[in-house]
Amino acid sequence: MKLHIFPQPLTVCQLDQIGSLDRFGEFCCLLQTPGEITLVCPTDCAPQAYIQREDGWRALYVDGVLEFELVGILADISSVLAGAGVSIFALSTYNTDYILVKEDKLQTAVQALCQGGYTILP
Repeated sequence: MKLHIFPQPLTVCQLDQIGSLDRFGEFCCLLQTPGEITLVCPTDCAPQAYIQREDGWRALYVDGVLEFELVGILADISSVLAGAGVSIFALSTYNTDYILVKEDKLQTAVQALCQGGYTILP
């Protein structure tokens, strides 16, 4: 299976409202639940107002469209990374899965995934 590395560093923010959000560039994931609002976006597009903010994330994503009937893809990737001591922040879209790792663990993640049979594309 092939994975791509998203080129930009990402930020994960906890927000108190979504009403004043501007545009967040090419990559944006906004999740609102009854208890919180979380935004993942390129670091240079992160809002100035936030409750908590953590910079320094990088994303890998599965190449192609994943059918909903497929099972175990995210589980296998997270297992390989857990075995290498790399924690993840996982996101899924309609088409594919994104795995965020801290920037200082990106090379460790890439090496582990390559050893686990994955191909990493720039």
